[in-house]
Amino acid sequence: MSTATMPTVTLNVTDAAVEEIKKFMASEEGLPETAGLRVRVVPGGCSGFQYSLNIEEESKQGDHVMEAKGVRLFVDMFSAQYLNNVEIDYVTSVMGQGFSFKNPNATGSCGCGTSFTA
Repeated sequence: MSTATMPTVTLNVTDAAVEEIKKFMASEEGLPETAGLRVRVVPGGCSGFQYSLNIEEESKQGDHVMEAKGVRLFVDMFSAQYLNNVEIDYVTSVMGQGFSFKNPNATGSCGCGTSFTA
């Protein structure tokens, strides 16, 4: 009987991203202590995959649960294979503001910056 091991995943979250995540979570009414940010990869976008960020009240079975500068992060097993060593940043530019992702696992991306190929 073999035991499957979960792939390891490390996320790097910049100070600017942590600040925005904390602001957003603070604006949500009644979040429990178990709440965190779910970081996912979902099929879609112009390159095949896109990033998804959602506040959730607690982790799900099989999730990787990490802490980054006081923010709890949840990553499911499917997404973990695409998110290892990804840097999440929050940027402001003439084009607007929002979260950006630097993914060393991506083999290609599109101009919008939220979709990638692996």
